[in-house]
Amino acid sequence: MELREFRVFLAVAEEGSVSAAARRLRVSQPAVSQTIAALEQQTGLDLLVRRSTGVGLTDAGTVLAAEARAVLARYEQALTAVGQFATTGDTELRIGVPLEFPPLLLPDAVAALASTHPRTRVAVRHLSSATQLDALRAGDLDLGLLRSRPADRDLDAMVVVEEKLGVLLAATAERPDPDSVRLESLAGLSWVGFPRADSPVWFDEIAAVLRSHGLNPGSPAAPGQSLIAEVKFAAVSAGQAFTFAPEKWTQPLPPSVAWTALTGAPLVRRTWAVWLADSRRRDLAALVSHLDQG
Repeated sequence: MELREFRVFLAVAEEGSVSAAARRLRVSQPAVSQTIAALEQQTGLDLLVRRSTGVGLTDAGTVLAAEARAVLARYEQALTAVGQFATTGDTELRIGVPLEFPPLLLPDAVAALASTHPRTRVAVRHLSSATQLDALRAGDLDLGLLRSRPADRDLDAMVVVEEKLGVLLAATAERPDPDSVRLESLAGLSWVGFPRADSPVWFDEIAAVLRSHGLNPGSPAAPGQSLIAEVKFAAVSAGQAFTFAPEKWTQPLPPSVAWTALTGAPLVRRTWAVWLADSRRRDLAALVSHLDQG
């Protein structure tokens, strides 16, 4: 059994439902259900009583909950005990960020971290989600900010921001409703997207939404082509293409480009904070906590 599994089990026990535990942990409900199923398989026992109004603990589940709390408390005591031997020198916290990450969220969290961990030096690099995931697995990154939740069991993750996406269009484009546009009405335009290799799960989600609204996603952009603001502006200015941008994008728009909301908000971009599940770094835990409060 893993500490991560104990934390998930206790969240379910304390919340009284799988869905509430998933919201508290900021993970999907199937992920919580799979963790509980794995624990029941490991123990060979039913740990929860499923009811229409939620879940309760079986006798075995009550015992496991008490033991889980004791194990997690002992884990924290151990970290505190060995913390006195930690180096007093500066340490580096390596963070990856994707394009278009909200400009205030990370600086505010880093500023809050500096007040509690003044000897931690933050090194931030712009990397695609796929590159960040490889770096996390290789130990070359301490915290990634990814556009999708990795399936790796040895990585923890939580959503730090959700953004409704609208579209960038040529300012001269005709729009029956100046406040919003239906996604299916863009069927005659080309989507200016990012390379699928940068974030395969997020790319496939967008492509599926486009297809469901009668649009052809077209061919993915070539690997290594960054979809920076200047590329977006130039691509849509001629009136033959569209691209997505967040509702509260701080990038100034040129006169030839206009942002418009999408009717019904069919696309919501989520960014996940991702780190190694077995990390014992207090500064990392503090930064994640600050991001959670952002």
